[in-house]
Amino acid sequence: MIVNIAECLDGARRARGVAVVIDVFRAFSVACYAVDNGAQDYLAAADVDLARRLAGEHGGILMGERDCIMPKGYDYGNSPTEIEHADFSGRTVVHTTSAGTQGLLACTGADEVLTGSFVNAGALVEYLRVRNPEVVTLVAMGTAGVMRAQEDMMCAMYLKNALEDYPNSFETLKSFLAQVDSAQKFFDPEKTYAPERDFELCMALDRFDFVLRASPYVDGAVRLERVLPVPSDAGRTDL
Repeated sequence: MIVNIAECLDGARRARGVAVVIDVFRAFSVACYAVDNGAQDYLAAADVDLARRLAGEHGGILMGERDCIMPKGYDYGNSPTEIEHADFSGRTVVHTTSAGTQGLLACTGADEVLTGSFVNAGALVEYLRVRNPEVVTLVAMGTAGVMRAQEDMMCAMYLKNALEDYPNSFETLKSFLAQVDSAQKFFDPEKTYAPERDFELCMALDRFDFVLRASPYVDGAVRLERVLPVPSDAGRTDL
């Protein structure tokens, strides 16, 4: 398995093999919380208006942001704290963001596309080890898909180390990420769209045991499907 790291939308467009599109703060952390809260169907859309239309067609829950701010008429922003205790059972969730959902749609050259974050990092590693593709591309989406964000790059490095059996120190990494520019919104009480708890929820390592796999839905949107990884030791008799 060759594990490559790419960045931003340009990197997503170049992704090959199995692409893992990483958006830690906050799109693909939010996605895991929403799916775990019972969402029956999960659609990720590139465009604010398309998301509105899809939510209207499905009687769905509308979540997302542009420049970190919830668009007018949406039900939720892009905050795991906002939906931490929400019940989405049986509902369709439609989600659009400035970076993460754009990256999913940009991976047109990949064989398979997954979302990436710390909250399901262990499940991603297990899934990829079992799949054992020839190439994995870890796409650190960055700020608005155009500028490096340390949390996404550090998550990509964490996953690469785990896949290649190099040690990780998550607590050191978490302490470092609390100080980076992209995390400061969580600690600024004036930034009400980014509660401080968002940082802890986005850094809740291995909280979820599933991966989210993208498949085409309509032009400008993909469906995210919850998939449980098969344990790498399944079927062994020597344990």
